Amino acid sequence: MNNELANQTCKPCEGGVKALSVTEAERLLAELHDDWGMRSDGCEISRTFVFPAYSRSLGFANAVAWIAITQGHHPDLLLSYGKCTVSWTTHAIDGLSENDFICAAKVDLLSE
Repeated sequence: MNNELANQTCKPCEGGVKALSVTEAERLLAELHDDWGMRSDGCEISRTFVFPAYSRSLGFANAVAWIAITQGHHPDLLLSYGKCTVSWTTHAIDGLSENDFICAAKVDLLSE
């Protein structure tokens, strides 16, 4: 896992830019924890984090929310007992941007 992505800051994306190609996304995906996966259409990445209790899952979700707010880039979170699934995509471009990988790398640091 490479911390270079985690040290970057998201750039505002209001659309008008091209989504990453599957090849570009796969290159960035390789820099994240192995548990991240990419949807087959190359438009979303996600990872499920497992915890021993709901309270830990909720605390993790709140920490991810803090990252999202500070970066101005927001994931979909699926919270359930003992796990939290984090999914990143850039809605403004209907696909993946570098912002998704920057935020995923920051979330990886939470789980270490």
